[in-house]
Amino acid sequence: MIAIGSDHGGYQLKQEIIKYLEDKNIDYKDVGCYSTESCDYAQFGKSVAKLVAEGTCDKGIVICGTGIGISIAANKIKGIRAALCHDCFSAQATREHNDANILAMGARVIGPGLALKIVETFLGTEFSNDERHIRRIGQIEEDN
Repeated sequence: MIAIGSDHGGYQLKQEIIKYLEDKNIDYKDVGCYSTESCDYAQFGKSVAKLVAEGTCDKGIVICGTGIGISIAANKIKGIRAALCHDCFSAQATREHNDANILAMGARVIGPGLALKIVETFLGTEFSNDERHIRRIGQIEEDN
């Protein structure tokens, strides 16, 4: 199950990704927004992150204009490793090395064709389970 959310700037791209998920028979939960009417990204980033953190959804996808703000909001939730990716290499590397559980993208940065390839890469790449990556993720999760 994939949690997906966007603000108004990411709404159209979110709709393209939802169509991709449906075509691939991948279950998803859309937390909004539901139109191009101006709204704030933080609530949608956090809503996706909470679903992933509590285990209701395996992974998440968040989209705003740049992907920056919504990824920062998602990363405020404990246990979330949201990665902003605008290329397939980064999407693959963040899954293999960081076990990222949320993909963030900027709808004003990339087009739908590339975005769908990034989604496919992110969802299709497994965490490497290499000891060094497990150790590093543990260091990220530590409280100061």
